[in-house]
Amino acid sequence: MAGRGPISTLKGFLDSEATGGILLIAAAALAMAVANSAWAADYHAILHAPLGRWPLLDWINDGLMPLFFLLVGLEIKREFVDGHLAAWADRGLPLIAATIGMAVPAAIYLIVAAGEPSLVRGWAIPAATDIAFAIGVLALLGPRVPTSLKLLLTTIAIADDLGAVAIIALAYSKSLNLLALAAAAVILLAMLAINRRGAVRLWPYLLLAIGLWLAVLLSGVHATIAGVLAALAIPVTRSRGAPDDERSPLHRLEHALQPWVAYAIVPLFGFANAGVTLAGLGPHETFGRLPLAIAAGLFLGKQIGIFAGIRLAVAMGIGSRPRGASWRQVYAMAMLCGIGFTMSLFIGGLAFTDPLHINAVKIGVLGGSLLSALGGYLLLRLAPATAK
Repeated sequence: MAGRGPISTLKGFLDSEATGGILLIAAAALAMAVANSAWAADYHAILHAPLGRWPLLDWINDGLMPLFFLLVGLEIKREFVDGHLAAWADRGLPLIAATIGMAVPAAIYLIVAAGEPSLVRGWAIPAATDIAFAIGVLALLGPRVPTSLKLLLTTIAIADDLGAVAIIALAYSKSLNLLALAAAAVILLAMLAINRRGAVRLWPYLLLAIGLWLAVLLSGVHATIAGVLAALAIPVTRSRGAPDDERSPLHRLEHALQPWVAYAIVPLFGFANAGVTLAGLGPHETFGRLPLAIAAGLFLGKQIGIFAGIRLAVAMGIGSRPRGASWRQVYAMAMLCGIGFTMSLFIGGLAFTDPLHINAVKIGVLGGSLLSALGGYLLLRLAPATAK
């Protein structure tokens, strides 16, 4: 893919995602340790303790995670307007890989979960990739991984996020409050209007974004979608080949958000949602239809779908293999895309509400993500550092 776009933004993104991914891994491990220790009861009591209108867990998932989705939306917009997906010639391969890489895991999930209609609602759980976790694993390998491969993983994961956002909005919305939905539309139009008038200060957009979040929250559409919608209204100044444009409101907001999201919000989400109590788990709970469907979708579906999508795109002349990377390394990267941690846990919480299903979701997500992380890491560690 062509090397256009703000290089420093991309480097900063990769650096923060790598460190944030390692923090996320640590947070998930800590959650597992606490949930299976003498502090387990306190851990669950604190997460479900009321804090105003909602328990703490809901404030994390519905209050803080919209900031994560705002950053996701900013990344998507930057890549499509001023980054490595700005040209149609560069969009084909990651979009094809992401689309097939979401469809195959969903299909595998439905095949494994067949026979239990109550599980159909979870079809999207293994469909998304956790950028931070995957980039964190790549960071452990250092210079053995070509930069072109990290870039391909990033662009596929960003296209993947776009699909996941659409799924959340369309498949996991509750009964709609039309008045609140109309209010959200008015606020979004106001944000787009001040963008069109050339406003570059961030505070008017941020004030309206808070109102947008509240309106979307009350509308029945999941509140995190407000973050992505708000990102669409933030103006971006094209860098025209410069490393970055400090005047660009989108770049300024993205740089301001990245440390908070990567180093605080996402690890906190992981700590709050990854705690699985293993006491009393037997083969039926561990290898039940739901955890197996999720794990198979992540570990098998993502690697098959994404690698097949890349090979198909290359065969059709839509894209080319990343420079300096072997097909073995590309396959290992596709396997790493099976790390679905953050987005998979998030979608699992929308798909199911009863504790038994949620625990099974966590087991499946952790199992599939761990297999994908270990498999991808070992393949990249054993592969030659450069393509022959």
